[in-house]
Amino acid sequence: MTQRNPKAAAERNRTLALASALVRGAVAAGLGLGSLTVLVMVVWISSPYPDSGPGGALRTAAGVWLLAHGAGLVRPETLSGVPAPVGVVPLLLVVGPVWLAHRAARDAAEPEEGRPSPSRAGAFCAVTAGYLLVVAGAAACARGGSLRPDPDTLVFPVALVVAGAAAAGVWTAAGRPLGPLPSWSPLALHEAIARTLFRDRAEAACRSAAVGVTVLLGGGALLVAVALGRNAGAAQDAFLGLAGDWSGRFAVLLLAASLAPNAALWGASYGLGPGFSLGTGATATPLGLHGTPSVPHFPLLAAVPDQGPGSPLNWAALAVPVTAALAVAWFTARRAAPADAPRAQVWSRRETVRVTLLAALACGAVTGLLTAVAGGPLGTGALREFGPVWWLAGPAALAWTAGVGVPAVLLLRLWRLRTPGWAWRRDVPGADVPGADAPPVTAPAPTPTPARATASGDGAEAATGTEAGIGRPRRWWAPWRGRGRAADASGDAARAASSVPGPGAAPEPGPGAPAGAAAGRGDAGFEPYDFLPTDPWHGTTDPWHGKDFREARWASLKRNSGGLMADFPAEPAAERTERTDRTAPTDPVGRAAPTDRADPADPADPVDFAAGRPAPEPDRPLPTP
Repeated sequence: MTQRNPKAAAERNRTLALASALVRGAVAAGLGLGSLTVLVMVVWISSPYPDSGPGGALRTAAGVWLLAHGAGLVRPETLSGVPAPVGVVPLLLVVGPVWLAHRAARDAAEPEEGRPSPSRAGAFCAVTAGYLLVVAGAAACARGGSLRPDPDTLVFPVALVVAGAAAAGVWTAAGRPLGPLPSWSPLALHEAIARTLFRDRAEAACRSAAVGVTVLLGGGALLVAVALGRNAGAAQDAFLGLAGDWSGRFAVLLLAASLAPNAALWGASYGLGPGFSLGTGATATPLGLHGTPSVPHFPLLAAVPDQGPGSPLNWAALAVPVTAALAVAWFTARRAAPADAPRAQVWSRRETVRVTLLAALACGAVTGLLTAVAGGPLGTGALREFGPVWWLAGPAALAWTAGVGVPAVLLLRLWRLRTPGWAWRRDVPGADVPGADAPPVTAPAPTPTPARATASGDGAEAATGTEAGIGRPRRWWAPWRGRGRAADASGDAARAASSVPGPGAAPEPGPGAPAGAAAGRGDAGFEPYDFLPTDPWHGTTDPWHGKDFREARWASLKRNSGGLMADFPAEPAAERTERTDRTAPTDPVGRAAPTDRADPADPADPVDFAAGRPAPEPDRPLPTP
C-alpha cells in the first residue's frame, strides 16, 4: 500500500533524482581526475629515471588536479629545507574541471521525458556535493606526495570554483534567465530587472566588456609571441636544458602549453602599464625593467625584457589597451546607433556614455580577476611575489577603457548620425533627418507576381525594399551607396513599380482610366495604382481577380497553411458555372437537370469559396447546413 501511494511515489522519484545528480557530480570529478592521472602516468612510464614509484605518480596527479581548481600546493623537499608554496595555477588546466562540473549540473537540471528531475536548488547542491566528495578524496591521497595541497585553499577557492561552475550549469539549463532576484535584494533592482530597456542596455554593456577583455588577451598573447620570437635562442636553451630525454621535454612542453593563458595575461598587464613582478625587487613595465629579477629557468620567461629603460618598441605595447578601448567603443556605438533602425530609436549621448562606462567597469573587474589567478608565489623569499599585480591591472584596464572609450564612442555615434552619411536615415519610413534636401520618399510595393508569391517571406521583403528604388543601406566600406537625389529615387521607384516583369504584370490603363494617367509616371508623387479601373461595367476588369493573381494568392495560402490546403487551386465561380451548364444533363423537356453544385450566392452553402476549397463531387452527398 505504501508503494502505491502517489505521494510516496513522488518522494521516491525526487530522492532518485537527487541521487542521480549526486552521482553525476562524482562522475564529472572522476573524469577530470582520471584524464590527468593517465597523462601523468604516461609521462612517468616513459621516463628512464623516475624519482618515485607508481604511488608517488598518483599522488602527484592528484595534487596537480587540485592545483587546476585553484588550490595552493606546498613542496616540502627544497634545498633550504623550508617548504615552498606553489601558487601559480596553469589556467589551461582549469578549463577541463570547470567544463565537466558545468555539464554535470546542466544535465542534472534539464528535464527529460521519462526521468524525474530535481529542483534547481536540489540539482545544484547534489552535483556540488558529489564533486566535492571526490575533491576530499584526492586531497587525502595527495597528502603524502611531493606536492601537498594546502588545507586552507580547499574551501577557498576550490569549493567556490566548483559551486560557481555548477551554478552556471543550472542557470544554463533554466534558459539563462535574469530573474527572479532573491527577496532580500533592493526593490529598485527588482524594478530595473523587470524593464526590457534595462536588460537591453545591460546586455550591450556585457557584450562590449567581453570584446574588450578578448582584445586585451589577444594583444597580450601577441606581445608574448613577438618577445619569444626575438629571444628564440634563449627560449630554446631553456627548453633543452630542463630535460635531456624526450619524455622530460614532452613534460616541459605540456607545462608550457598549460601556462600559455597565464603568459597572455602577463602580456596584457604589461601593455596596460602596471606590468608584472619578477620577484620582490624587480618590476617589468613598458618604461623599463627596474631591479634585479629572480627568474626561474623556463622557456616562457625568455620573453621578459632586458634590464634598463624601455625603448620605443616597448612603448608600442600601449597600443593593446587603446585597441581594446576602441573595440568597446565600436561595439557600443553599433548598438547605440544601429544601421537598421530609424533615428528615433538612437540612444542619447548620456545613455551611450553610461553604457560605455558600465562596459569599462566590467572590463576592469574581469581583468583584475584574471590577473589575480594568473600569478602567485613560487617560494618564501624573493619569489613570493611573482606575476601581475591585480589591484593595479584592474584599475588600469578601467582607466584605459573609460578614458579612450567614452570620447571614441561619442565620435562614432556622431559619425554614424551625420547628415550625408548612412542611407538608413533616408530609407526608413518616418526617420527624422535634420538638414535633408528633400523629404524621404517611400515608393509603394511592386505588383505581386506568382514568382514572388512562391518565394520566402524574407525574399519578398527584400524585393519590396530593393526593387522599389529604396536602395541598399550604406556601409563604411561603400559610403557612396544611396546618394541619389529624392526625385531620382522616386522616379526609379515609380518605374520599377510600373514595369514589373512576369505574366502577372499590371495591365495598361483601359478606356475608363482618367486622362493623363500614364503620363505622370515620372512625377515624384506618382501612385502607379491610381489609374487602374475596377468597374467591370465599363469594359474593364479588376486585376486582383485575374488568373495570375489568383494563382499567386493560392500558392501563398498553401505555403502558409502548413499542409492543410488542397493541392489544386480554387476554381472561379464563372468558369465553374460555364462548365456545369455545358456538361449538365437535360430532361426530355430540355431543361437542365438539378446538380449538386453549390451556389456561391447562397449564404447557407457550407462550401467556403473564400478559403479556396472546391465544391464537393456530384456523387458525394452534401452535409446538412
